[in-house]
Amino acid sequence: MQMKPLGRTGIMVSDLCLGTMTFGSQTSEADAHTQMDTALDVGINFVDAAEMYPVNPVSKETIGRTEEILGNWNVANAARRANFVLATKHSGEGLSYVRDGAPISAKTIPSAVEGSLRRLQTDYIDLYQFHWPNRGSYMFRQNWDFAPSGHNTEDVLANMQECLEALQDQVDKGNIRAFGLSNESAWGTAQWLRLAEQTGAPRVASVQNEYSLLCRHFDTDLGELSVHEDVGLMAFSPLAAGFLTGKYQNDAVPDGSRMSLVPGMGGRKSSRVFDAVTAYLDIAGRHGLDPVHMALAWCRTRAFMTSAIFGATTAAQLDHLLAGANLELSQQVLDEIGRAHRAHPMPF
Repeated sequence: MQMKPLGRTGIMVSDLCLGTMTFGSQTSEADAHTQMDTALDVGINFVDAAEMYPVNPVSKETIGRTEEILGNWNVANAARRANFVLATKHSGEGLSYVRDGAPISAKTIPSAVEGSLRRLQTDYIDLYQFHWPNRGSYMFRQNWDFAPSGHNTEDVLANMQECLEALQDQVDKGNIRAFGLSNESAWGTAQWLRLAEQTGAPRVASVQNEYSLLCRHFDTDLGELSVHEDVGLMAFSPLAAGFLTGKYQNDAVPDGSRMSLVPGMGGRKSSRVFDAVTAYLDIAGRHGLDPVHMALAWCRTRAFMTSAIFGATTAAQLDHLLAGANLELSQQVLDEIGRAHRAHPMPF
């Protein structure tokens, strides 16, 4: 497993990260604990969660269950807690199930951190992330209607400043080690960096945004910022919510799959997507590659990549994913992927 620096924190993380958003919904606690054991045993030292998980669907009744499952594993494996980097997230504005949809602020951060620590049954969170910005995000297919206007710049920056001060308090208490963003833009990330530099507050270590062969928004402005500012990408949905496995081709909807629970796949499902997937499956087939392994290996070639977050509904799926953990793609494959991308640009 390759190790990468987590921003400028001095923390090193594996370039594959175990995602946990199905723990407590599609994935049972027993299976989740098996996945934790397996991931750590093969050298993965990075685990990502969120206070709102599990998903598919998000519900009031299950909010926090993923962290609780991880907390039960932590108690049963106390000696292993220092061996992995644990990340979780503070939900952004608008999620009514958490704090009645309150925005992230100096008021919400202490209680949110304490809640996660309690559920995770740990003394510290290695990477604490803001799940999405208060001002909104173009992620999750919202880019089609994204309107950056409507926010007072001074108010936005004042909120960022108070959040950084609250985060510093959590660092001083030993509750968190590093700070990250999620579903963030280039402008937003630049402002967090600027304010941290001015005040000595926690510096952004990473940005967790969607990224895959089918979703490449990060390639341009954020990619440049990432490389020059040492703010690496934590890519979620590197398999494009399962599309890149090929399991949804030809109108297939496997029982228990995400599409069986969320038919529209959060706006991802369209004829353009299936055409693009066909192109990538053809490349994998011509070169004798598993499409899952190819998609993950491609993500890991990107200059701005810190870690690709993969999720497995079952332990068997995790074993399949890990079987290709050491795959390196040839230049011919990379060239063909580039041509396919030009023919099928960003269906998401």
